[in-house]
Amino acid sequence: MNIETKYHGELDINKQDILRFDDGIPGFLEEKAFVVLPLAEDSLFYLLQSVQTPELAFVVANPFLFFTDYDFEIDKGYLEKLGIESEKDVAVYSILMIKDPMEHSTANLQAPVIVNTKNNKGKQIILTNTNYQTKHKLYKQPVK
Repeated sequence: MNIETKYHGELDINKQDILRFDDGIPGFLEEKAFVVLPLAEDSLFYLLQSVQTPELAFVVANPFLFFTDYDFEIDKGYLEKLGIESEKDVAVYSILMIKDPMEHSTANLQAPVIVNTKNNKGKQIILTNTNYQTKHKLYKQPVK
């Protein structure tokens, strides 16, 4: 299946790689289908690219690579809605705000994107009763 992307032009993707967000993403409730694409080769960053809207792509990353003490529990209702049965079937992404210079870039740890890798269902959840915010600096030291 061919899609038009924000950063990579036209790409051929497998339908099996499409992530389904039944509720959309907050602020983009009509956007129900996304694909995760590498931002660049050998990069820690990815794009959560809308399948239907080429100009809509979120830069995301695995938050555990930047925040080793990041920890939260997924509400039982979300687990059921996504069909998650095992922790090993979960991928977690944080939506990033990339800034120049790079050391000013931030991650939204309060609203992680959760994906069941077995059935490709996804949801951005809002964590409550937590100290996590929408803007945590990715880098504590200047990027070299």
